[in-house]
Amino acid sequence: MALMHIDFFSDVLGMSMNMDVIWPQQTKKQIGMKGAAGNGQYKTMYLLHGMSDDHTTWQRRTSIERYASGLGIAVVMPSTHLGFYTDTTYGMRYWTFLSEELPAVCREFFPRMSDRREDTLAAGLSMGGYGAWKLGLRASGTFGAAASLSGALDIVDDYKRNAKEPGEDKTQLFKGIFGSPAQLEGSDDDILALAEKLAAKNAGFSAEVNTFTSKDGRLPRLYAWCGTEDFLYEGNLKVWERVKKLGYDLTCMASSGNHQWKYWDSQIKDVLCWWLGADLEFE
Repeated sequence: MALMHIDFFSDVLGMSMNMDVIWPQQTKKQIGMKGAAGNGQYKTMYLLHGMSDDHTTWQRRTSIERYASGLGIAVVMPSTHLGFYTDTTYGMRYWTFLSEELPAVCREFFPRMSDRREDTLAAGLSMGGYGAWKLGLRASGTFGAAASLSGALDIVDDYKRNAKEPGEDKTQLFKGIFGSPAQLEGSDDDILALAEKLAAKNAGFSAEVNTFTSKDGRLPRLYAWCGTEDFLYEGNLKVWERVKKLGYDLTCMASSGNHQWKYWDSQIKDVLCWWLGADLEFE
């Protein structure tokens, strides 16, 4: 694998941004790790960070480069600051940057990066899990699959809960990003509302089975994991149940664990197996 640190300018945000890219490289002599590459277009995973992190954190706290090295895929890890992957009320258009500008920039820089939605995955943890599912549900023409690890999927409830945390009142932060809870709920930044809108747009409702059935295949494949001791676990259960009833192809997993990197390091391997449809062995 090749690891590239890229500084580039975002016209959408009006400022310089950063991303790290893991790129396939065929190798034979690396000790303890093999590198694979192909002749065609490369599948790409956009791997998103959490609230306290940046574009370097997945490499610093997991073995993502080693996991990807034998798969012949690209991994894009952008920095998007503490903006919740949203066009904020204070004017920073992080959603537009992530969903439109960043894929275009990446495909310009890397012409062998596939532009097929079937080859493009959004994945992330915590805040990044929210961003990943939002990409799958709101930019489904670009992202054919989305995976959330310990994701802030019930964002409306998370907003209300954070405002009540003793000594951790994030009301002004969330207000600056989303506006009021009333403005957020039901909007295109509300995961549950997005899931319902996309299902209604792309599917027909069957009263007999009380579920949605995809007509045109534009619904994304969805994956989620959350630890049973995680403070976001109950919110995940709520969202998973609702999304399943809408007829999405959803794989959701829960196991013992809380909000820690040792779990995300392990779970990202399961995400890769799910996305690529293979029972992979990692070096």
